[in-house]
Amino acid sequence: MEAIKHFIKNEIVLCVALVLAIVSCFFVHPSRDYFNYIDYRTLSILLSLMITMAGFQRLSVFRQIGEILVGKMNSIRGIVLILLGLCFFSSMFITNDVALLTFVPFSIITLSISNRKDLFIIVIVLETIAANLGSMLIPLGNPQNLYLYSLSDMNLLSFISIMLPYSICAFILLVLSTYLFVKDAPVSISGDSKKVYNRTPYEKKLIGLYIFAFLASLLVVARIIPYYVSLIVVILLVVIFDRRVLRKPDYSLLFTFVFLFVFIGNIKNISIISTFLEALIKNNEVIVSVLLSQFISNVPAAILCSGFTNDIPKLIIGTNLGGLGTLIASMASLISFKQYSYIDGADSKKYIKVFSIFNIVFLIIMLIEYTIINLV
Repeated sequence: MEAIKHFIKNEIVLCVALVLAIVSCFFVHPSRDYFNYIDYRTLSILLSLMITMAGFQRLSVFRQIGEILVGKMNSIRGIVLILLGLCFFSSMFITNDVALLTFVPFSIITLSISNRKDLFIIVIVLETIAANLGSMLIPLGNPQNLYLYSLSDMNLLSFISIMLPYSICAFILLVLSTYLFVKDAPVSISGDSKKVYNRTPYEKKLIGLYIFAFLASLLVVARIIPYYVSLIVVILLVVIFDRRVLRKPDYSLLFTFVFLFVFIGNIKNISIISTFLEALIKNNEVIVSVLLSQFISNVPAAILCSGFTNDIPKLIIGTNLGGLGTLIASMASLISFKQYSYIDGADSKKYIKVFSIFNIVFLIIMLIEYTIINLV
């Protein structure tokens, strides 16, 4: 019983998606049509990326890059800017989840050995915002982007052009926040605290393998090679050379997608509910997806709303901006919160308060930007 409670607590979105899918089956009985509900392309790219990022993470590639960059700074503000930059720019390619899993623990260590534990909350909160907003620029950045991009007929440059103004605004806000809330002071990081990475020839080959796998995912996103070809090649290479990494990906996310696809597919076949949701979402895509994200997170919000509108660009904007706000608006935000809660003397109430204030302010500014862009 305890194990079940623990699973539900840690996989609440998966469990809710499963319940919704099961309940919807009573209204639209299971049939072969269910297989048509599922977006196999999105699931394939997502799995390839998760395997690739798990490989890079196991080899500490991202952390090594972070240590090199941080080691070049001699002021605390410079270090914080590098940490935020790592989360912001890396999340575009390695996803917001992986960026936070990699750089939040690294930031905790870095601030600890710099004797700046007082900056834990503000830095982790800003890193979370940086990862969530940095990831919105390209389809690879987060699961809802991958899904919505796959659903649309737009090319990669069209996607980037939609989100570029918001990414630029977000980056400026993050830099301003650093200058406003991180008082500068000299700092040095002892060479003894830095890990030495002596790569074996085998590890170098594995890094090359994962670079190849990542490039293959990029080619799929750009619609240059078929998704199933990339997935088969990636899985075969990993099975042959590094099969242990197959234990690392978050497979629950894939099942969450499948259950949500089933639920939305069934709901679309229930005319009364479908008509109501279409009337609610159509022409209100940004506001509805932002509000929904606050309660069910932006990935389910993207899948739900996409079933009842064809205006994918507005859903892309709404679900990306919707990652700001509450702690569950983006599930990646929970990663940061958990990492912070492991720290001795962590003040969770203060963290949530600071997190909420910053996220609400950023969200309001982003929505104002959206309004101005629409008026121009």
